Amino acid sequence: MSSYQSNRLLPAFLALIALGCQGDDTNRQGPAAGSAAETAGGTMVITVGADADFLLPPFVGTVQGNQIADIVYERLAEPGPALNTVGDDGFTGELAEKWTWSTDSLSIAFAVHPRARWHDGRPVTARDVVFTYDLTSDPATASADAPLLSQMDSVTARDSMTAVFWYKKRYPEQFFDAAYQMRILPEHILSGVKLSELRKSELIRSPVGSGRFRFVRWVPGSLVELVADTAHHRGRAKLDRLIWTISPDYNASAAKLFAGEADYIEYLAGDKIAEMAKYPRLRTLTSPSLDHAYLHFNLRDQNNRNRPHPIFGDAGVRRALTMAVDRKGAVENIFDSLGLVSKGPMVRSQGLADTTITPIAYDPDGARRLLDSLGWKDSNNDGVREKNGKLLSFTIGAPSSSSNRVRMAVLLQNMFKQVGAQVELSNNEMTTWMEGMQSGKFDAGMNAAHLDPSPASIRQSWSAESARNPKSRNFGRYANSAFDALIDSASAQMNPVNARRFYRQAHEMMMKDVPAIWLYELVSVAGIDRRIQPVGIRADAWWAGIADWSIRADQRIARDSIGLRPVAR
Repeated sequence: MSSYQSNRLLPAFLALIALGCQGDDTNRQGPAAGSAAETAGGTMVITVGADADFLLPPFVGTVQGNQIADIVYERLAEPGPALNTVGDDGFTGELAEKWTWSTDSLSIAFAVHPRARWHDGRPVTARDVVFTYDLTSDPATASADAPLLSQMDSVTARDSMTAVFWYKKRYPEQFFDAAYQMRILPEHILSGVKLSELRKSELIRSPVGSGRFRFVRWVPGSLVELVADTAHHRGRAKLDRLIWTISPDYNASAAKLFAGEADYIEYLAGDKIAEMAKYPRLRTLTSPSLDHAYLHFNLRDQNNRNRPHPIFGDAGVRRALTMAVDRKGAVENIFDSLGLVSKGPMVRSQGLADTTITPIAYDPDGARRLLDSLGWKDSNNDGVREKNGKLLSFTIGAPSSSSNRVRMAVLLQNMFKQVGAQVELSNNEMTTWMEGMQSGKFDAGMNAAHLDPSPASIRQSWSAESARNPKSRNFGRYANSAFDALIDSASAQMNPVNARRFYRQAHEMMMKDVPAIWLYELVSVAGIDRRIQPVGIRADAWWAGIADWSIRADQRIARDSIGLRPVAR
């Protein structure tokens, strides 16, 4: 069963692509084997508008950190381009050479590839798989990934090279959870650190993985560098080096692409697509997306997390503010045809998402009436409502690196003003913004998420279990046991029709609770240097096949000739 469907691009967007970048080879698979491009070499520079937060998979919260962790570490197996999450159809082994299901389907045994090695030369073993599961699921680690492993009973080592996953019950995504939701970690390096102190350990700033690229250096706020592992069991990467060059904001990041200082940017805004026409060496690359953005309400008091937020603790206020938002107008204002109005807490590219759900309608007059009925009234005619001496006043925070979210916050500020809410805006560098969200020191935040193919992964950010984890991505501490039960029921359904029905009920319940205002999904349009030959782009990770991206020998420039640099120890 396919987990994504292509986004339907509007005619204006197609015209803009054609005007801005002729000769778009989105589906180009690279030259045939034996050509000049098959000679390994070259450097690819990726320009980003924010730094990574962590590089150790259980702690990663940013897209940049996730990209690097995915490349340095390996999963047991990777899904195919259809992103199937049911059974093991389409999966290919990474660390796993093969796997075997038990006759009752309550366990899966993975045979670790005998030639797999950590980047320090030590062999990868079944003990590393067991260690990774134990570390990720242990509450002391406080990993946001823990809810994704909740249906597993345990992981054991049958022998030095065979890890066995045991399940509490049979369900459709057993294999997906084992193969996809964990990137395997080296026990011999990390086991000496207390789990509660691991986030602060210097060890995790110099990751030792088993992927086809190995870590070289991380200069915070400047760059991250990886180099090809020439002895990898699945073959060395076709590029020599990958570099993430970090800019303070989106415009500075895009400027590096246009100046020739970078080769790839994962998202282009409409004005930047038009600018691409000035640079014949560049082209666009379109792909399905699992990205969406929303205004995340803090349901708890900033100063006392045991108390409800003085404004957003009331679902009626949250609903009224949602009714005040013209999402269609806002998305058209910012994205033209490069964005889609969100349907709810899922995205269209998730195969089990029911996109016939009707979101809360735009109704500013209804919003005013609802606020009146809740006791929020403008008694002194100054344009700001109050209740029991408390102003309807709050702050919306956004990461300065995201021009889309910053612009959306400005539009929301004006829409909320129209119904009597006073809004201050606060834009901060990504790390500072993320720390504020994580600590609960915010009123509302312009959040965004890069989802995985399974709609069951919503547990990671919206379940009651994630609300109890202070390091989770459930920043607003939303918790509803009935919602959790519906997600559990949906994920247990072998029949996709039944699964979709339960997911719809869960999403409708959550939208009624209004822990967020779901705003937009992105149409993924990247900018890339034509000398780069991409393959294996997936909706969940454009970088999934980056070890097989290449640069033809006759198209290389000066930085492509640097070769392999020594690995920092």
